[in-house]
Amino acid sequence: MSLPSSLSLPPGAVGIGLKPQHAPALLAAPRRADFLELHAENHMSAGGPDRERLQALAERYPLSVHGVGLSLGGAARPDAAHLARLARLVDRLQPALVSEHLAWSRLDGDCYNDLLPVPLTEESLALLARNIDIVQQALGRRLLIENPSLYVTIPINTLDEADFLTELVARTGCGLLLDLNNAYISAFNLNRDLDAYLGALPWHAVGELHLAGHSLDTAVDPPLRIDDHAGPVTEAVWSLYRRWAPSAPEAPTLIEWDAEVPTLERWLEEAERARAHRDADLPAASTATLTRMPA
Repeated sequence: MSLPSSLSLPPGAVGIGLKPQHAPALLAAPRRADFLELHAENHMSAGGPDRERLQALAERYPLSVHGVGLSLGGAARPDAAHLARLARLVDRLQPALVSEHLAWSRLDGDCYNDLLPVPLTEESLALLARNIDIVQQALGRRLLIENPSLYVTIPINTLDEADFLTELVARTGCGLLLDLNNAYISAFNLNRDLDAYLGALPWHAVGELHLAGHSLDTAVDPPLRIDDHAGPVTEAVWSLYRRWAPSAPEAPTLIEWDAEVPTLERWLEEAERARAHRDADLPAASTATLTRMPA
């Protein structure tokens, strides 16, 4: 299948999340970040002033729409009403990027307030590929799939996660949203060889990078790293970024910070640090289309 390409972003663009308290400052001043990410479910029913403000931001900033509720890894097909609302939002905003998670959150009509892990099996792969195809057809564009943060090994797994993601890209033409914080957390919690995992990923399909903070829970034995997005990017994750971001030199980078949200200026400091790393490695180029579906 052939789907139309999305909007473009500058190579190595660096963005931040969109929080309501920062919206006035983002609108009042010259563009402060290369793009903004919004969580789709927070804006599917937005009307009145909220809708007008979001539309004004969309006219000034490229947007990334990041979904958390499609339950792509579940056995059921994506909820038709939820998908229709997402499609209307994407059609209205025309974002540069649209992404979702390698996770499930819905079962037998019940929705769970978490991103639950997908078994890495051939059956799960087939179901996930089916669901991604449904979403990409509904949206008319390529979807980026985010690697998960993991805390336990699922005993029935028969596939390696990097191989699972590689095959998912091959079957659907989807892209990857590579969250380096998630990769670091999963490697620590599961005793995974992080360099081997990253080296086995299909980097040609990486359409976005995520960086975020995390915490260490020492109340459990053994300790677990928790993906809480409640602070600045850790030095360990910055180190990963410096080493591996050149493998996807044109992919945009998002700095996530969803709990204990800082001031806009503090968040932009993190974005500037990412930009400094990227500027040292990016080839000279003016624009890059990051979300084109192969014919």
